[in-house]
Amino acid sequence: MTNNRLTTSWGAPVGDNQNSITAGGRGPTLLQDVHLLEKLAHFNRERVPERVVHAKGAGAHGYFEVTNDVTKYTKANFLSEVGKRTPLFIRFSTVAGELGSADTVRDPRGFAVKFYTEEGNYDIVGNNTPVFFIRDAIKFPDFIHTQKRDPQTHLKNPNAVWDFWSLSPESLHQVTILMSDRGIPATYRHMHGFGSHTFKWTNADGEGVWIKYHFKTEQGIKNITPEVAAKIAGENPDYHTEDLFNAIEKGDFPAWRLYVQIMPLEDANTYRFDPFDVTKVWSQKDYPLIEVGRMVLNKNPENYFAEVEQATFSPGTIVPGIDFSPDKMLQGRLFAYHDAHRYRVGANHQALPINRPKNEVKNYQRDGQMRFDDNGGKSVYYEPNSFGGPTETPEHKQAAYPVSGVADSAAYDHNDHYTQAGDLYRLMTEEQRAHLVSNIVNAMKPVERDDIKLRQIGHFYKADPEYGTRIAEGLGLSVPEAVK
Repeated sequence: MTNNRLTTSWGAPVGDNQNSITAGGRGPTLLQDVHLLEKLAHFNRERVPERVVHAKGAGAHGYFEVTNDVTKYTKANFLSEVGKRTPLFIRFSTVAGELGSADTVRDPRGFAVKFYTEEGNYDIVGNNTPVFFIRDAIKFPDFIHTQKRDPQTHLKNPNAVWDFWSLSPESLHQVTILMSDRGIPATYRHMHGFGSHTFKWTNADGEGVWIKYHFKTEQGIKNITPEVAAKIAGENPDYHTEDLFNAIEKGDFPAWRLYVQIMPLEDANTYRFDPFDVTKVWSQKDYPLIEVGRMVLNKNPENYFAEVEQATFSPGTIVPGIDFSPDKMLQGRLFAYHDAHRYRVGANHQALPINRPKNEVKNYQRDGQMRFDDNGGKSVYYEPNSFGGPTETPEHKQAAYPVSGVADSAAYDHNDHYTQAGDLYRLMTEEQRAHLVSNIVNAMKPVERDDIKLRQIGHFYKADPEYGTRIAEGLGLSVPEAVK
């Protein structure tokens, strides 16, 4: 007969899980009921702090299979041969909302993939858009504050949103994408994913290239209108979470093709846009997509908290053959993401089953809250040492690249924030433009100050005169003469 008896957290059998121990039938409750105390104390601590951003999300397990030989570009082991499969875990999310917010809000979607490679974990932590609102990490806390709740009213604040964007013209490209038809994906399955940042690949000979990641959905792009999104938000705020789970549960496994754009290192000095500016894209005419492999999601989590909520991703989680770029936003994220996980989940978050690498971990990190393995046992706990402890392997150093200049809080040299946003507008059909204008007008109407509206209208006009004029007309305003 299977032993299925209820126990305390320390393994002792529980005699009564329905009635607390009291002094007589009417109580009061006795402090000696340690099972009751443990249940209540643990219940009070069941929620780790939600993520500051990307709080609401869904996840799934799957695999990545290499479909094209890219070894001339990178020595990354999991990309070393066609047909090689690597297990992975992915988390999709919204950005600004809280843990209980609706899935169908107009918001970028997080697209974070953890590859469990033979040389350690590799995380691609991106979005469903190829660009971002800002390009320097020093502006990130301020930007996110505008997307969160007002400290007095505890309501979302359109004044803050559009004031910040109008004073940060580099946001125009991402704002145009967000307010377009692609601003509300129909499901997590029907959207692309992007690494967004520029990274560096290095091959076995030490030769490097700059790259960008593109995950193309095999399900096709599908989006929903604001009216449908609002209806679903009221009826089923967990619509995207439910859709992903149900699709995988019934064997309709979603898949994406991974491509990269590859730029020779020397092109970074001459390209017409700064290739490290995350508010810009590289033209696919200049740097065509090269297929790398295929990602398939084929297994749902067994426990949401253990796997999805405790999963931690960082663009700083890399493997040999993949290196960083001077992208200012990326450089800030390399610290911020790991630090967020240390605060939210704990110093030993990497040791949790969902985050633990498949290969053996050997280092000199010890102790910390919730250390649940053997904590290094009795092995040597410092380095260098004379006792055979693990040592570095110089062949796995990150690839070098030259840096120079004066230490200064310097901005990017390139400040054309309008060309790519205008190009995107001109690529749209008339129907898509009408939707874009309507979405922006409706989002800006609650802004109380006309100077904020006019400043933002100026940015739209500089991207394309028709773009700015139509939004001005929708708001009952005129394009400022100074902009014309």
